[in-house]
Amino acid sequence: MFRTMAVAVAGGVVLATGSGALRADEHEMHHEQIEMQASKDTRQLVEFPAALRDHELANMRDHLRTLSEIEGYLAKHDFDQAAALAEKRLGMSSFDLHGAHEVAPYMPKGMQDAGTAMHHAASRFAITAQEAAVDNDVGHALAALNVVTQACVACHAAYRLQ
Repeated sequence: MFRTMAVAVAGGVVLATGSGALRADEHEMHHEQIEMQASKDTRQLVEFPAALRDHELANMRDHLRTLSEIEGYLAKHDFDQAAALAEKRLGMSSFDLHGAHEVAPYMPKGMQDAGTAMHHAASRFAITAQEAAVDNDVGHALAALNVVTQACVACHAAYRLQ
């Protein structure tokens, strides 16, 4: 959980959070925008049986944790570890690990396509990260990782689980 700290600076109060700093009025406006979006949630509702819903939510949390770990490896220029982790837990090799065959029948085609795109992108990232281990180009690896996270963002913007 992010802690928020108010800091007095010339010209007003700045709220410092774990993700950066916002002026108090920007912080309030940001929360108002989030509340408005939540009240008008137009994402497609996807209904899963309860046990599979919990399983899929756990998978998505694991995906997020994996992305965070990959970023840590990239920050240390440990490209081989980033590649291995991406392929094992996010790439096309991860389908059995996450039980994709069990949840796929409950997903609309667009959600399935977004998930498949994310898994393909993760496998492509793994290759790019291995190449970065040779040329030490973190920029290409980050660009490939961004394609993975874009697939996540697109899916979460379009669908929500019941």
